[in-house]
Amino acid sequence: MDFTYRCSLKPFNCTFLLLWLSHFQAAQSFTNFIFGDSLVDVGNNNYIFTLSKADSSPYGIDFAPSNGQPTGRFTNGRTISDIVGEALGAKSPPPPYLEPNTEANTIRNGINYASGAAGILDDTGLLFIGRVPLREQVSNFEKSREYMVRVIGENGTKEMLKNAMFTITIGSNDILNYIQPSIPFFSQDKLPTDVLQDSMVLHLTTHLKRLHQLGGRKFVVVGVGPLGCIPFARALNLIPAGKCSEQVNQVVRGYNMKLIHSLKTLNNELRSEDYNTTFVYANSYDLFLKLVLNYQLFGLKNADKPCCGGYFPPFACFKGPNQNSSQAACEDRSKFVFWDAYHPTEAANLIVAKALLDGDQTVATPFNIRYLNDL
Repeated sequence: MDFTYRCSLKPFNCTFLLLWLSHFQAAQSFTNFIFGDSLVDVGNNNYIFTLSKADSSPYGIDFAPSNGQPTGRFTNGRTISDIVGEALGAKSPPPPYLEPNTEANTIRNGINYASGAAGILDDTGLLFIGRVPLREQVSNFEKSREYMVRVIGENGTKEMLKNAMFTITIGSNDILNYIQPSIPFFSQDKLPTDVLQDSMVLHLTTHLKRLHQLGGRKFVVVGVGPLGCIPFARALNLIPAGKCSEQVNQVVRGYNMKLIHSLKTLNNELRSEDYNTTFVYANSYDLFLKLVLNYQLFGLKNADKPCCGGYFPPFACFKGPNQNSSQAACEDRSKFVFWDAYHPTEAANLIVAKALLDGDQTVATPFNIRYLNDL
């Protein structure tokens, strides 16, 4: 490795570095680099000026590592990435990139670059002011990679990234921005639906190729879920209980189909160059749709109303003035599909995460996340 040359220059430092590397390799657990939006943000938005924040109660009320204090996760407990990481041996979730003093985690167990309100397209989420678009998230990973090279060298970095997982969960905000009513001073002429879908896929594919160039080999790309079923979209379109907006879901399905085709092309092209490269498509659409329409089969009791916040604008989820959490959130959060008007509960995340880990090809293709991790 790259340590040999360093050893000849600074023997003491090299000995220390090799001892550290030996300890690190023995203790190394599941490593995940996470990109995306509020579905997987773990606190990056706490460090920027934005209207998209989850840094106040009752967000995080069921997140054990923080003793129920908000962390910036847009749910009551763990995200799907948190749950998958635990199942695959992660000692702790990757910290947010913008949190101070997290560089060492780049090598230890990965970094989370996700940002609430972010989209594939740079302009997505403009109404929320601050957010970190996918393009910038990839640039932040590039800076993390530079740190890795400084610590373990180019060869060590390549070897580590070859075994790490890259998880990308994004696209929901691009479509939500598209379907919501025009807002004065922020609205633009709407593109035809197929143009929006094509643009999203083109930009996402470009960013995936960049991550591959930087060393990523194991990718999990999560499709957009059935946004027509979330409380926000149902209220926006006056959809009755137990139903979803077919118009919104049609936009999502069209995008997902084009994304699947693009990932198949990437697998064919890039695996011919490096057989270690694999892009897994995670079918969150069908998983969440099945959960929403058949929630009782999963032991849940409500798939319409958000556990926290109202069913109509402004959909605010926050603790009441008496600081009694039961005034802000439903008492039994384990029985609700939706935490707020946009995001699922930990209970729903658990069901979906388990399916993505061990499900068949209808859930994840060409194979599930556990199989990808074992490659």
